[in-house]
Amino acid sequence: MTASKQLTTATWITLSRMLAIPLVLYFLSGDPTASQRWWAFGAFAIAAGTDWLDGYVARRFNQVSDLGKLLDPLVDKLLTIAALLCLIELQIFAAWGVFLIVAREIAITAWRSSQTSVSGANLWGKLKTVSQMLAIGLAIAPLPEPWPLVAQWAFWLAVVLSVVSGVIYVWPSRD
Repeated sequence: MTASKQLTTATWITLSRMLAIPLVLYFLSGDPTASQRWWAFGAFAIAAGTDWLDGYVARRFNQVSDLGKLLDPLVDKLLTIAALLCLIELQIFAAWGVFLIVAREIAITAWRSSQTSVSGANLWGKLKTVSQMLAIGLAIAPLPEPWPLVAQWAFWLAVVLSVVSGVIYVWPSRD
């Protein structure tokens, strides 16, 4: 196995993020209680924190790999899409806004798969991810007013950053 294909500590941290997906789906299904939403928030927040942790470990211990560059955004997308679908079902986020986010994620994933080399996320992609995680976290947590409104603003910012970052990501290839 080549160094770029090995399952490093950073890659294992990335993969561990997938464990939160069934928890988020379970705790947000149906008509969740405040307690269930807090459990979903906890699982989501821990998973979101591992997104930072795997990147830190990869850079700090020289574990940056093509596999990690591929898996990290894929796992982020799975976690984000799972939570966003639950938030549509709970009528917290608008389906068309979620559609724009999901369409961007699918389009960029397809575009990246056609590239000869794997590139990491740029600043706009990182801002997009942080804004999505923040909006989702705020929407999952059963917080009092004005936090639901803040979650909505954060969501629409995430939608805008998703579209902008997607355009910026592929724009240099148009030359």
